[in-house]
Amino acid sequence: MWTGAWTADRLGVELAGDGVRELLGLAVRRNPKRAHLLVSNVLGKHVPQHPAVVYGTALGLGHRVRELLGEDAAARAVVLGYAETATGLGHCVADGIGHAPYLHSTRRPVPGYTQAAGFEEEHSHHTSHLLLPEDPGLLATDGPLVLVDDEFSTGRTVRNTIAALHHAFPRDRYAVVALTDMRAPRDAAALEEFATELGARIDVVALAHGTLTLPPDVLDRAAALISAQPDPGQTPTERTAPHQAREVIRVALGWPAGLPDGGRHGFTPEHRARLDAALPAMADRLAAALPHGAARVLVLGTEELIYTPLRLADALTGATGAEVRFSTTTRSPVLAVDDPGYAIRHRLVFPAHDTPADGPGPRYAYNIPPSADADAFDAVVVVTDTPADTPALHAPGGLLARLAERTPRVVVVTVPAPAPLPRPLHGPHFSSYPAEDCGWLLQDLSDAALEAPTEEREEAIQRGGAHYAESLPVEYQPSPEYQRLFHSALTVSAARVARAVGAVTETVLAERGPRPVLVSLARAGTPVGVLMRRYAAHTHGLDLPHYAISIVRGRGIDTTAVRWLAAHHDPADVVFVDGWTGKGAITRELADALRPYPGFDPDLAVLADPGGCVRTYGTREDYLIPSACLNSTVSGLVSRTVLRADLVGPGDFHGAKFYRDLAGADLSAHFLDAVAAHFPAVTADAKADSAALRAADRAPTWAGWHAVERISEGYGIGDVNLVKPGVGETTRVLLRRVPWRVLARRGAGADLDHVRLLAEQRGVPVEETDDLPYTCVGLIHPRYTRGATGADGKAAS
Repeated sequence: MWTGAWTADRLGVELAGDGVRELLGLAVRRNPKRAHLLVSNVLGKHVPQHPAVVYGTALGLGHRVRELLGEDAAARAVVLGYAETATGLGHCVADGIGHAPYLHSTRRPVPGYTQAAGFEEEHSHHTSHLLLPEDPGLLATDGPLVLVDDEFSTGRTVRNTIAALHHAFPRDRYAVVALTDMRAPRDAAALEEFATELGARIDVVALAHGTLTLPPDVLDRAAALISAQPDPGQTPTERTAPHQAREVIRVALGWPAGLPDGGRHGFTPEHRARLDAALPAMADRLAAALPHGAARVLVLGTEELIYTPLRLADALTGATGAEVRFSTTTRSPVLAVDDPGYAIRHRLVFPAHDTPADGPGPRYAYNIPPSADADAFDAVVVVTDTPADTPALHAPGGLLARLAERTPRVVVVTVPAPAPLPRPLHGPHFSSYPAEDCGWLLQDLSDAALEAPTEEREEAIQRGGAHYAESLPVEYQPSPEYQRLFHSALTVSAARVARAVGAVTETVLAERGPRPVLVSLARAGTPVGVLMRRYAAHTHGLDLPHYAISIVRGRGIDTTAVRWLAAHHDPADVVFVDGWTGKGAITRELADALRPYPGFDPDLAVLADPGGCVRTYGTREDYLIPSACLNSTVSGLVSRTVLRADLVGPGDFHGAKFYRDLAGADLSAHFLDAVAAHFPAVTADAKADSAALRAADRAPTWAGWHAVERISEGYGIGDVNLVKPGVGETTRVLLRRVPWRVLARRGAGADLDHVRLLAEQRGVPVEETDDLPYTCVGLIHPRYTRGATGADGKAAS
């Protein structure tokens, strides 16, 4: 029997069209603006349906959209679904298109997310839609925008949406997708006229086309019907099977860390692949929580959370012998009539359990029969997200309690909603660099007590009780003699540094695209990143983004910062930047850390590559880069980065300090200005250097790594991490660690003046040798305890 017959007879509604009655039933809305509700049999909203039918129907729509657009346009498409009814439908359509990212509108404001756009749905019971993408650039593409709703009635909502989005993100093609297209001829003409005014193409794809004829007094008829019918959703009596135990249990899904729970803030093809891989194990956990012998199971999504519960329901079908159905709670008030010719036979009413923009109110679950009925469910699996897993969900009269009236077991699973990503820090509030020069993907730990004496840190690190990134060395305060040495070195080498900056920047621009996103490894890479940005502006008129990111040996890269980059930029545009290579440990660390993020290129661009570890560099000479002489006072007054569990939680950036109190000794701007002053003079040579390098074999030789292994063995150190090759790394050893000795290439000259001065101040011997591929190598004391130093803290010989 058609489930629209009861409504059609009493409202005088006529529904016509090939295949329309197979897809739709009819019900009466409790809405003064609209009398009827088209109840989809394949949407998985009001009518519990086999999940394979819901998912397969939407996938088929997506395949039709891909055929319409063509492979090239489909590969650039973005899909937008409407809250709340079509959030899951739109997501499944995106799956069917293939590699399309997905976003749905929402009525839930989320702190930390910026509204990209908004629009109104005129006939809906709740009208305001918010668009809150994590990546503001998600909608700012030139590919087709595919808008998905469950039904296409007049077209006003679609026109409102396109008008709002086209103003902010203009494009030349749109596709509108729905299960049913019920527009009158005048509405179709209005859309064509709108497209002409917009100067864009708008296609429509639907499973079925039909017409809906309403009598002039339809609202009065609906009001009369509602007044005449009892309200089963508010009736306390239930047809409950006698002596049946009721229980509510919670199951941990094992949801993959960092995976979005849906498309509220964007869902990418990479997210889809991670979900597909995790579904079988999650379905097995759900199956184990079902009652023994369960024959019928309902997986119930909650309002906008449709796609994830649907995919879980589909996976659960294969993990259990039970008949699995799927539907979702809703905010739409509908009259329930227990008649086989009516689409909504049962109704549960309960209070809202999240915080929507329009405030609290009643929510509904439909067509869940009483437990004494033959088609009752043996269990209901409720899938919600963390913001909606509130006391109201569990309270008497809440959703779980109402479901427990109708099924012997309620299983609750909570999917973690993604926390908003933190925002970059900028000067002058964090660092002495101008805001435009660098965005620091770090959190400010300036108020934390992190400094420890160098000797204590070294002992803790070597005993395995601490990691070097868990504390900070006391900032070295250079003596007047050492400051004079820095200024002298800068005067001598500024032009050479400027030429290397130009060469590596030219190579990056030539090989990685015209507008790369520079991401320096904090902090040694950060002055180089700023210089590359300034060179690109001076020579090519480019305003390149530049960020600083933390990477920690043995711990990997800051994954929250990587997610931030992926959300705000094309990963293919990101170029990681460092100051120099030593033995290549960070080069390898970066490659390993980026393997879970295939869109990023781990090829590291450096100013100097004496170790032969990378293929993108300005020079392979090992010489003094003046920024290596100092710590924070040449790096924007920012400390080395910190990663400690009690300070950096999941979803946080790694941390660092801003040493505001050292502003009087800050040479960061002086260093940048001194090098940049040579850009006009070195540009021609830098371009020639880059051209020569690009024509040469630049494959990494790893000569430095082999030399380090040889030195570690020859000196009985037994740990390559205690061998720090190159001028920059040797300087770090003398400033931050407990040095044992320095190996210097015979005749190295002025490039080692600052190293010799620091070694003298620390009481460290300098040994000259003839077989180094580096200018010098610093050795950390291999078996350090505080007993290995004298009273003055100098290293033991």
